Order: sequence, then structure tokens, then C-alpha cells
Amino acid sequence: MCGPMSDAKIRLYVEQPLGQGQSVPLSREQAHYLFGVMRLWVGAAVLLFNGTEGEWRAEVVEAGKRGGTLVCEAQTRPLQMPPDLWLLFAPIKKARTDFIVEKAAEMGARRIVPVQTEFTNAGRIQRDRLQAHAVEAAEQCGGTYVPEVADMQRLDRALADLGDRQVMFCDEALAEAEDASALPDIPGPWAILIGPEGGFSDKERVRLHRMETAHAVQLGPRILRADTAAVVALTVWQQRLGDW
Repeated sequence: MCGPMSDAKIRLYVEQPLGQGQSVPLSREQAHYLFGVMRLWVGAAVLLFNGTEGEWRAEVVEAGKRGGTLVCEAQTRPLQMPPDLWLLFAPIKKARTDFIVEKAAEMGARRIVPVQTEFTNAGRIQRDRLQAHAVEAAEQCGGTYVPEVADMQRLDRALADLGDRQVMFCDEALAEAEDASALPDIPGPWAILIGPEGGFSDKERVRLHRMETAHAVQLGPRILRADTAAVVALTVWQQRLGDW
């Protein structure tokens, strides 16, 4: 049950269970942030969430340079799950890949999957760093769920893992692609696929067009950068089929 509005201003993601009277130990990094950077002390209130049990108001009962303890007092919001939407994208430059992950977390993607296409420029990713960006985005935008950032996969493997999930396939090079607003109203799980800056290869396009669950769309009359395309695609899908 959702409790009253909390006076706490700081939100923190934790991995421990949350519940009435639950004690939550802090890591050294979390303690430094709360007590060294934000200058909180014993008696201060903090909002906690772990991605499964909603948001809880907790009070600082122990504070130190290397650790501390919070105790949950009341739930302030229940868990709000996003739609069953995955974002598949080809990584680009570091800062812009970070941007895609952050915005996907803010905009309601449930899972984020970096994919290696034939024309992908980035050879590898730092999954832990990208997952940390997803956590930070959820902390800052009031989310109670944190999407999983998967390890980088080859595009063919990622597509095979989709099963019967519908795919919104964004490719500005296709003249026959429909406007994204005409996306079919098909219920159930979906995925959005954003290609690399160099576009999809002919082989990849053939593979996608042979998929009965793939729907080619355009995102307007102008060519968009990959990070912009991801935000536009998420916006269009959420307005058409999501929880907006």
C-alpha cells in the first residue's frame, strides 16, 4: 500500500530486500554519497528502491565514512513495471551510448540489449558501467524499476532470442517503410531495433524482412542520429502501444 508523500529528497537504489522495519546496510560508496557528498546524518530520510518492492522511506540510524545503516519505515510507492518492451541498438560513441541507455531507462524500456551488426563501429561495451547509468537514471527520474542491460550480442543471436516478440525495425533507408504512427496495434511483448550509424547491411535487411514479426518504420522525413532515433522510436511506441 502506498504511504503518504515523503519528506525525503534523495533516492537510492539498493540490492537488499525492502519492507517494514527492514535494515539496509550501506556500501562504502553509498555512505560516501549520503554522508560525505549530500551531508546527511542520523535521523535523515532517504527514499529506497530495489526494482522489485516499490519505493520506501527509510531513516538513517547509523552514519559513518565507510558505511551506515538505514531502516525502512513505510512504502511511499508500489512497484510500477514498464511495458514489456526491449530496446536493441548498435552501440556508438561512448557518451552517446550512455545517453541511449539513460533515456531508455527513463522512458520505460524493460530490457536494453546492445547488438553487434555488420556496420557497428563500437567493438565492445562496459556492461557494468551502462547498468550503472540505468540505475542512476531510475534514481533521478523517480522510477521504481531498473531495466537490465544485457551483454553485447550479435544481431542474429539477439533476433533469435526474441521468439514471437514483435519488432519495430527502424530503417530510414527503406522507401517502403511505413510511418511509425501506423504501427499495427498488436498486443503482447515488443522490441525496438535501432541500427548503426552506417545502416543495416543488405543481408541484415533481408533477414529482418523475412521475419513475420518485424515491422519496418520510418521516423520522419529527416535522417536521425542513432541516439536521437532511439528516443524518437521509444516516444512513438509508448504513445501508440505503451503506457503513456
